[in-house]
Amino acid sequence: MGQSMREIKRRIRSTEKMRQITKAMKMVAAANLRRAQERAEKARPYAEKMREVIVSIAQGTTSAKHPMLVSRPVRKSGYLVITSDRGLAGGYNSNLLRMLLQTLHERHQSKDEYVLFVIGRKGRDFLKKRNYPVIDEITGLSDSPSYDEVQEIAKKAVRFYAEEKYDELYIVYNEFVNPVVQRPLDKRLLPLASEDLSGQELGPKTSYEYEPSQEEVLSVLLPRYAESLIYSALLDAKASEFASKMTAMSNATDNATELIDQLTLQLNRARQAAITQEIAEIVGGASALNG
Repeated sequence: MGQSMREIKRRIRSTEKMRQITKAMKMVAAANLRRAQERAEKARPYAEKMREVIVSIAQGTTSAKHPMLVSRPVRKSGYLVITSDRGLAGGYNSNLLRMLLQTLHERHQSKDEYVLFVIGRKGRDFLKKRNYPVIDEITGLSDSPSYDEVQEIAKKAVRFYAEEKYDELYIVYNEFVNPVVQRPLDKRLLPLASEDLSGQELGPKTSYEYEPSQEEVLSVLLPRYAESLIYSALLDAKASEFASKMTAMSNATDNATELIDQLTLQLNRARQAAITQEIAEIVGGASALNG
């Protein structure tokens, strides 16, 4: 019984230390989440203003054409997948990768029909281990990534579309809804055709003058706009990652507290049993002496 009590005490101490770690990680994730939300919100006005200019050019003239605005027959697809480098984030990566595999199996007959760009060590390792066609990757991003950190892969993904190495580009990431809800999202990024740009109300129409021409301005702005959407999605994914970590560490802390309560109750019962046994032994010994 004494050995059992020592074992229970050891488990209580171990669980208490683990609870301290998960509680600290929850606080760190909460602080990172606030910063990530602020960065994501600050990035939106730039993309929205650029979109307004692009819509104005694309709808204001019939002569301004660009390959990124025109749908073409799909022979091959590209997917930009955003995951995290580290775990301890609940279902953040597993839910996204499960949705990605389901989507690939539904849309394509073979792995020759698509290519993958991957951001994050978890996604890269998962997909490469299963021999999926990963053609480029980025790992080791900071908790507050700058545009320069993702510029290379974003430019390559957009350039490959312009060079017709694939005919559509999707971005797959966790959309940040609120600190409790993060939703895996499969969103078409290119071509920027009907659902993205045409037929949408932008309020009062602004008149622009273009130098040297609308076509040349559009050819510069469209790739930049697509890259800004990728960066905005990355910031959104980072906010989702920290929210998932905060929730996971909160649940882990609660579970540790519950386990400590159960072990404490078990320890008290073991102590009570030991005391009862000692009393029984004393009473039995006294009865034997008196007899």
